[in-house]
Amino acid sequence: MTSPVDTQDFVEIQRLINRYADAVIHRNGDQWGSCWADDAVWDLGGGRLVEGKENILKLWFAAMGGMAAVVQHAHNGDASYVDGSRDEATGRWAISERFLTANGDRGLLLAHYDDAYRKVNGQWLFTRRFLQVHYRGGPDLTGEFANTKAGLDARGAHPQV
Repeated sequence: MTSPVDTQDFVEIQRLINRYADAVIHRNGDQWGSCWADDAVWDLGGGRLVEGKENILKLWFAAMGGMAAVVQHAHNGDASYVDGSRDEATGRWAISERFLTANGDRGLLLAHYDDAYRKVNGQWLFTRRFLQVHYRGGPDLTGEFANTKAGLDARGAHPQV
């Protein structure tokens, strides 16, 4: 059973989301790493699942090594408590990234993260981030979208419209 987080926890989780995106933009590994619980799991899809903060940081540094520049924006999102706990929550946040790879390719990522959070020493941290890609391709949107009605139907997701 879940219920929406209260306003204070929502703001604190939203700050976590924004701190994460800001760290990506500024390639700040210390700031980015401060967003994660020690036992966290990060799933970027495509077999790129890592467990534990140390391994998560290794993957992030490797991924950022392939980027000349990246700007991540966090958009709409929400969070709910898990099983009545005031120290655990789940959420979903839409993101977009504009990037320039190390080899000069320019691209756009449109996605959302399915998250889990835990309050540790009074601070909300990620315990899980699972990236759900909707579009990854050229900035002109000529690539394929993963969240088309046909694609969602094929995956067993049933859109309302």
